[in-house]
Amino acid sequence: MAKNHKKEGILTIIIRYLMLTLGAGFAAIAIDLFLVPNTIIDGGLIGISLIINYMSGFSFGILVFIINLPFLFAGYKYIGKKFFLSSLYSIIMLAIFEWLFQYIESLPITTQPLLATVFGGLLLGAGVGIVIRNSGALDGTEILGILLLRNIPFSVGEFVMFINVFIFSWAGFVLGWEQAMFSILTYYIASRAIDAIIQGFDDTKAAMVISNEYEEISDALSDRLGRGVTKLKGTGGYLAQEKEVLYVVFTRLEVAKFKSIVLDIDPNAFITIMDTQEAHGGKFNKTANH
Repeated sequence: MAKNHKKEGILTIIIRYLMLTLGAGFAAIAIDLFLVPNTIIDGGLIGISLIINYMSGFSFGILVFIINLPFLFAGYKYIGKKFFLSSLYSIIMLAIFEWLFQYIESLPITTQPLLATVFGGLLLGAGVGIVIRNSGALDGTEILGILLLRNIPFSVGEFVMFINVFIFSWAGFVLGWEQAMFSILTYYIASRAIDAIIQGFDDTKAAMVISNEYEEISDALSDRLGRGVTKLKGTGGYLAQEKEVLYVVFTRLEVAKFKSIVLDIDPNAFITIMDTQEAHGGKFNKTANH
């Protein structure tokens, strides 16, 4: 029996495409106002397009569109209609913004390579991150990896790394090794900005506690930290004894208070604290008792 999937409303679609436009705009600003004037590139197909642009003078906007298009169409059945259309729209908007920026006389914003690297990387990462968050992409490198590596024992991540090593090496020979090093730094900054946009800025933590005083600790965490506590059943691997395991989620600002509450009750409690990318649902919220 076919499943009923809730369709996106018109307002949701409009907002998504506005965000895709914003993301493409940020990326174009980063490329045209920061990177290109300082002969700095990014990784992936955008990087390849920039190198060809430097070598030939051919329009970057047209290049990034032409180079990405075959991979989008070839990977259609793997990425789905929504991702395909969002990516196609984003790349078209990037090309349009690139064309418009040709007529801005105030370019560039800075001629200092380090400033261009930092702020260009941040803006580019923000733009790409916004596009990815809204079901699109500005670079088909990962799609290319999916297509090529179906029968090869490499992960998409490893493929992307190999591609970028080649791109930055190529940049070293074409643009100079100093520019290649600035480009690697730009790629790193952009990658961190992408992660921040996709995952959010809230560093949520999850912790597990094993203690004979689990009841008192559970009550104290609920009362003093204001967080819900889940009790799990565990079995020790060495003595095969059953143990109660407490599981609780909180923000990074509450780590010290969490440890203080637990260790005040049981100084020998076993605690593990882990990073989590996202937490929502249930009774979890960003505020608690402080």
